[in-house]
Amino acid sequence: MKKRALGGDGFSVSTLGLGCMGMSEFYGPSDDAENLATLDAALERGIDIFDTADMYGHGANEELLGRFLIKRRGQVKVATKFGILRSDNPDARPIDSSPEYLRSACEASLRRLGVDTIDLYYMHRRNVDVPIEDTVGAMARLVQEGKIRALGLCEVAPDTIRRAHATHPITAIQTEYSLWSRDVEAEILPLTKELGIGFVPYSPLGRGALTGALRSAGDLAEDDFRRTIPRYAPEVLSENLKSLKALQIVADRQNATPAQIALAWLLAQGEQIVPIPGTRRPERLVENAGAVEIKLSSKELASLSASFSPATILGSRTTNVGSALIDL
Repeated sequence: MKKRALGGDGFSVSTLGLGCMGMSEFYGPSDDAENLATLDAALERGIDIFDTADMYGHGANEELLGRFLIKRRGQVKVATKFGILRSDNPDARPIDSSPEYLRSACEASLRRLGVDTIDLYYMHRRNVDVPIEDTVGAMARLVQEGKIRALGLCEVAPDTIRRAHATHPITAIQTEYSLWSRDVEAEILPLTKELGIGFVPYSPLGRGALTGALRSAGDLAEDDFRRTIPRYAPEVLSENLKSLKALQIVADRQNATPAQIALAWLLAQGEQIVPIPGTRRPERLVENAGAVEIKLSSKELASLSASFSPATILGSRTTNVGSALIDL
């Protein structure tokens, strides 16, 4: 698989990464044997950037990845995150981006992953009461100590990005971006291009909606957290899924799947973009990897962009709790 550069410091990764969150939580039950097989399939297809976070499965996701890395550390770049605290209250998501917590969180992630250095360390969400210069300054000290290699920020505002980048070079910004979620096109994406920062879209397949496999809200497991997101409410989802007709038309023309076309569209939005579609099934991993070989015409790109204009997609992309955590 071809490589793309994130940031300006030589941090090169595969054109597609792998989001590992769903292997441990949020999308219903999973099987670790199948998860590990999916990680193997990713390496076989040349995918070398694996994305996790300390809060996924209360640390279980990092531990899973750590078991995989025992014999494969040199082949994988690990991205993980700090800042979102877990509690017994599912409606609460405290944020701690203080230098003190950052250091302890990094040490804990290193232990769970079984590595000496985290390749890409993200501030998962920002506590606006902590100056971003303090947080990034503390992250920079961890770089000096060899505990992390590169810095990333998730779901942050343009001013936060500029201030952070002035403190220490930021390698990647991670925010939701797909045909279904295009907020970043107004300011964030142009800013990453201007500053030479990589952009890592999470949920690039609309949390499964752009694959064509999700037909209605009834397809979601009872404990699937998408049931709490307004965009996936039964009556709203049925309206939103109508937009997939345009995706299927292009997929049929390209002899591809809707998921592959959605990823190909995203990859065409900029060379600094490295999507991290999540899956826990090897066959889906192989399907997603095939997107890098698809070249969409300018007409197809324009048609998809028009069919999925932000005004046509109903409902918020996050839960009410999640919306409160986004740095605006």
